Parts: sequence; structure tokens; C-alpha cells
Amino acid sequence: MLVDGEWTEGEGEIPVQDPYSGEIIDTVPRATARDAERAVTAAVEGYRVSRDLSTGQRARILRRAGELLEERSEEFAVVIAREGSKTIREARKEVYRCTLTLRLSAEEATRNQGETVIFDQQEGSEGRRGYYTRVPVGVVAAITPFNDPLNLVAHKVGPALAGGNGVVLKPATVTPLSALKLAELLLEAGLPPRVLNVITGPGSTVGEALVTDPRVRMVSFTGGVEAGLRITRKAGLKKLGMELGSNSPVVVLEDADLEAAVESCVSGAFWAAGQNCIGVQRIYLQETMASAFQEAFVARARAYKVGPKLEEDCDMGPLITEEEARRVEGWVREAVEKGARVLCGDEGEGAVYRPTVLTDVPEDATIHSEEVFGPVVSLYTVKDLEEGIRRSNAVDFGLQAAVFTSSLASAFRAVDGLEAGAVMVNDSTDYRMDAMPFGGMKQSGLGREGVPFALQEMTEPRTVCFNL
Repeated sequence: MLVDGEWTEGEGEIPVQDPYSGEIIDTVPRATARDAERAVTAAVEGYRVSRDLSTGQRARILRRAGELLEERSEEFAVVIAREGSKTIREARKEVYRCTLTLRLSAEEATRNQGETVIFDQQEGSEGRRGYYTRVPVGVVAAITPFNDPLNLVAHKVGPALAGGNGVVLKPATVTPLSALKLAELLLEAGLPPRVLNVITGPGSTVGEALVTDPRVRMVSFTGGVEAGLRITRKAGLKKLGMELGSNSPVVVLEDADLEAAVESCVSGAFWAAGQNCIGVQRIYLQETMASAFQEAFVARARAYKVGPKLEEDCDMGPLITEEEARRVEGWVREAVEKGARVLCGDEGEGAVYRPTVLTDVPEDATIHSEEVFGPVVSLYTVKDLEEGIRRSNAVDFGLQAAVFTSSLASAFRAVDGLEAGAVMVNDSTDYRMDAMPFGGMKQSGLGREGVPFALQEMTEPRTVCFNL
């Protein structure tokens, strides 16, 4: 672990396992609550160093980190593919996006500015002039998930460093290696010691210690709803940024480009074995084209090559653990018992679970209303766009939604009607660009990520007024 500027061991070890082969590829320390307390203490000191760096210094460190990552991109991609669920092709794309996230963080470090405040608009303040600037919040606790073990780390650490904060990072227990390698790279790029601390261990001990520490001024968390709710109850008076997942809907209308919609939705449903918070989960098909879409979609899902992640032609890897595969399988079986039909899939071995397509899924099935976080998509038929919007909104999530249509009027109706943090037109729900605001409504979270917007969350305005 990286604590107080030094690489250190813990009192125990956690094995890091390749979910496809079962091989133990490395071990990391099992941190304790005391380790978390030490990390926060170091981050407080690191914050005092970080806040005094010029914006140019912060930008140069982040820019250099992006350059180093680009030079070692294949090395990082192999680590991502081995410790997690992604194929080597998916892992390379994540590394590429992470280089962009670091570079964007460098750019935003120099744009973190305020505005002039017109004080003399108020009677009695005629002699006053001033402005506001933005200052770091202090110590940010960043808690990241397994599904994007490098780029989602950068989405928290990059803006936090750009804003002059100290950071304690707790990566997912099952995929900590990418985060540790990124920390090494940031130190090599010139980040001063103690500014970034990385601890590895279970959320029940390490995560809780970070969340409840009053010296932590912001918790930036990506994960499940239940964990998010626990954090809100325990955090106390501090800023919270939360991305808590979704159950993303897509509406496909009869005037859509059928081939493009199928290709986009297949990728959106099965990217990273469906372990994607903005992955396609529910597709509402206008009845006049539902049969044609279903036939093409199922054919593409059946053609997927699944399993051996490091092979160049592999389309989809395993789920992160066998337990997760069995959970997803159980949700499918429950839906079938309630009347759903399996059009393809619902088979696998170990952590592998093939792309699965369902239809006739009843609304009281768990898989209809909760986030499956696996390679399962449900197809429904609707009469028109209005029904598609109504049924899309009928769950307690709202991260991203999508519509496929050639009509501008229909597109804008969907944009206005769909309850989500983002609406994609003629793209699946899993499209994301790292500079855009990213976050959701309802149980999908609080606040917004995306580098410029995360930087706003991780800084606070400070007003300056001169009485002349």
C-alpha cells in the first residue's frame, strides 16, 4: 500500500485472482482501520503540500502521468484484463480513456477559476470590489469499483489533484492492482509524497474508517445503492459524490436505423460482461419492428466468443466472481419462473455466463427493476414512444437512457421525457465521454462526475471583498 509516502505491507494479505482462470496473480496488503487512520493523517499533510502547488505544477504532474501511461499502455491493459473481467481489447480502450482523463485533469487544473462579484449592486456597498475563487475541499476519500479499475480511479484522483486536495484512495478489493500501478506512475510523474495514499482492504473496515473520519471533507464513491445508503448514514457533515448504478432503458422506434441500433445495443449490453453501470438492460421496441430487431439482436448475442480474455478475438470475459455469475443466473431463473422466456444464453461455467436475452419479463421480477450488473438484457414491445418513455421511467434509477429514431421531434420528446442524467440519441446508454457531466437521478446517485464537473465538486468557492 502507499501510506505516508512509503510503500508498506499490512497485517495480512488479500489474494488477487484472475476470475477466468482462477489463478492467483498477486497479493496486496489487508489494511486495517488503523491503516486508514494513518492514511488520512498523511493526506492531511499532503493536502497542505498540494494546495500550495501552483496550478501549472499540478497540470505538469498530471500531464506527465498521462504521457507515462501512454508509453506503458499495453502493460496496464494486461493488468486490467488479468485482474478483472475485461477482454484485452476492452482493457486497451480503458487505458486510452485513462490517458485522456489525466490530460483533461491537467487542463482543468488551469481552468479552476472564479468570477468578479458585483458588490455595488446592493445599496450601501458602493465602495466594495471583489471576486470569488475556488479552493480545495481538503482530504478526499475516493472509493472505486472493480469494473473500471483504472479509469474510474483516474476520474476521482485526477480532479482531486487538479483542485489541490489530499487523497486517500481505496480501490475495489478484487481489482486493486491497476490503482496501485497508477499511484506508482503519479509519483514518478512528480507528485509529492503523502498527497496520494492508497490502501487496500475490505470496505467493512477500511471504507467505514474513511467515511466516518471527520478530517475527510469529501467522499467520492462509485458502487451499489445499499453501500451508498450506508455511507450517507455514517458520513456526517461532509460533501458526498455518489454514482450508484442504474437499470438503463433504450427505446427503439420504427423509423430507427435497425442495423445501427442492434450493433450499438449489443455492445452496450455485453461490454465488460454487462458489469457496466450504464449498460443496456431494458430495450423497448416499437411493435412494428420488434420482431426484426429481436431476430438480429439474438443472432449477434449468440455469435459472441466468451471467456479467454487475453485472446484478441474474445468478445466478452467472465463476471468478476463465480458468486456473481450464480447471482445473475438466479435472477434469470426467477424471471423465467414468473413467465419470462429465454431467447438465448442462460448458460455458463465458473465465472463465465454467456450473453443472455430475455423477453416477456414480468414487472415483479427482480431483473426488471434492479441493476443486474451482468450480461443480461430484456426485450419489451411498446405501442409508441409515449409508452416507451413511461415504462422506461417506471424504475427507481435514472443514470442514462437512450432512444433510436430518425425523427428530431421524437428525439426531443424523449430528451424531455426520459428521467435520466443523460439521454443518448442514436447511441446506446453506455456511451460516455470523459469531459461530460456524468451522474444520475433517483437512486442513481448524487452530484456529477466528468473531470470539469468533479473538479467543481472537489473545490469550494471563496469570496474576497475589498472595502475601498
